[in-house]
Amino acid sequence: MKFTAEYPIERGAGYSAELVEPGTVGAFARTAEEAGFDAVSFSEHPAPSRKWHEAGGHDTFDPLAALAFCAAVTTRIRLMTHLLVLPYHNPPQLAKTLATVDVLSGGRLTLGAGTGYLRSEFAAVGADFARRNALFDEAVAALHAAWGGEPYHVEGASFLAVDQVLRPRPVQQPGPPLWLGGNSPLTRRRVVRYGHGWSPLLTAGRAAASLRTSSIDSLAQLADAVDGLRAAFRAAGRDPAVLDVQVEAPTAADAALDVDAHLDELDRYAKAGVTSVLVHTSAESGAAALDALRHYGAQVIAARR
Repeated sequence: MKFTAEYPIERGAGYSAELVEPGTVGAFARTAEEAGFDAVSFSEHPAPSRKWHEAGGHDTFDPLAALAFCAAVTTRIRLMTHLLVLPYHNPPQLAKTLATVDVLSGGRLTLGAGTGYLRSEFAAVGADFARRNALFDEAVAALHAAWGGEPYHVEGASFLAVDQVLRPRPVQQPGPPLWLGGNSPLTRRRVVRYGHGWSPLLTAGRAAASLRTSSIDSLAQLADAVDGLRAAFRAAGRDPAVLDVQVEAPTAADAALDVDAHLDELDRYAKAGVTSVLVHTSAESGAAALDALRHYGAQVIAARR
């Protein structure tokens, strides 16, 4: 099983001010790498509403700027967007930024991407909420066309790329692996067509409708979905072994973690087809977050390797 450390300001309100200091961000990435984590992740909310914040939303850095910062202080750990909202971005410009992060990290970027769900945030960044699925597909096509390093031609609803060239191209070819977030049948069809990973959300106890996604309320439901996805891979002539499935870890990493119970739960996740978990850590202080990474690495990651 793989392990991704999510940066802790994304757990919600009340995090320590230390967690926005550059020294703490760098130390978090280095400590996650030393502790055996496979990836560090940042999500995207460039302009969330006050209403969303007050209903349990969270703060974020710009994910690609933060990951470029982390790339400079690490050597092995992968750098993941979880999730980047593709419809928010001009695709050729986004292709350049993603390629830059991949090049300067030595080929360590994983693009976790979604269509987005906050209508007011779409309005704030000038994106068309009603066309978010079409914009997502446009963006994926443009990214793959640009990343080859040769002149490309892609026409979208609000851009026209004719004989454009992106160089240097990403280290990873034909591009950074693409993991798609969301529970819907449409998301799963996209994973089959061009994805390398699926990041569903276990919705038990959550308002799936407010997140504009389908419900997956149990590990049994998740297992059925993963089995169906792998069967679809085979039908499409793709090797299902390339597919990663990432969900949030069942328990956050902190000193109070019941390690044996957590390992048992991870076993149940693995039997349901999960190959990677997104791990939350303490946000009480920089030191607490780093201690949580070290403890989780020594007690959980080491036991699963």
